[in-house]
Amino acid sequence: MSQDKTLNTDEIERYARHIILAEIGGAGQQALKAAKVLVVGAGGLGSPVLLYLAAAGVGTLGVVDDDAVSLSNLQRQILHATEDIGRPKTESAAHRLAGVNPMVEVIEYRQRLTAENAASILSGHDVIVDGTDNFETRYLVADTAEALEIPLVAGALGRFDGSLTVLTPFATGTNGKPCPRYRDLFPEVPPEGTVPTCAEAGILGAVAGVIGTLQAVEVLKLITGTGEPLVGKILLYDALSVRFQTMTYRRRQSNP
Repeated sequence: MSQDKTLNTDEIERYARHIILAEIGGAGQQALKAAKVLVVGAGGLGSPVLLYLAAAGVGTLGVVDDDAVSLSNLQRQILHATEDIGRPKTESAAHRLAGVNPMVEVIEYRQRLTAENAASILSGHDVIVDGTDNFETRYLVADTAEALEIPLVAGALGRFDGSLTVLTPFATGTNGKPCPRYRDLFPEVPPEGTVPTCAEAGILGAVAGVIGTLQAVEVLKLITGTGEPLVGKILLYDALSVRFQTMTYRRRQSNP
C-alpha cells in the first residue's frame, strides 16, 4: 500500500458508514485513501467498479481505455451519459467520478494496453481490476499482474450471466501451496470466433452491474484486509435462474 493519509473532517463525515464498521474503522478508511487501484476498461464492468471505488474513498484510481462513448454503450455502461457520446471514455469517467467524490485522484490512460506498455501502466498499483471484454487483453493483464505481484480482480460477462475471481498467483495459500493463476482457469485463448462478443450475442445490461459491483467489493476487501477474498474460487452468476454458485480451482501441476 501507499503511505496512509490522515482523514480530514469532511472525509470522516463522508465515510462515516465505513468507519463505524468494526471490520473497516478509521484504519481501513485510511488504507482506502492511500490505495492506488487500476481499472482496465471503463465499460460495463468498469463503470460500477469505478463508481463504487470512488464513493468508497480509494485515493487514486487509474482508468485504462482507448475507446470513445457510443450510444449503444449507454444501456449498461452507467458511468457515461448521453451528452458523453463521442467523448473519450477515460475523460467521461474522470468527469463523472469527480462529481461522485472530488477527493479521489483519477489518472487517465487513454491508450490500448499492449505487451509493450502493460508493465509500465500496471506498476505501482495496489490492486488491478480487469473489466475488459476480449481474451487477448485478459491474458495480458493477468500475466502482467502476476509478474508484478499485484492482486487481480477479474470479471467476465455473458448474455445473462457473469463470473469473477481474485488472483494472487505469487502468494501461498493456507494449504502451503502456490495460489492458482488465470491460466489454471483458462489455459489457452479460445480460437477466434468461438466466443461471440457482446455486440454479436447481446447482454442484459444490469448483469454488468451485478458483477462489477461484486468486483468492487473484492477490491475493498483486499485493501482493508476484511473477509476472505475469492482466491482459488470463481463465483458464477446466472441471472435467469437467480443463482450464485462458487467453485474452487487450484494450481495445475504443470504450471510452475
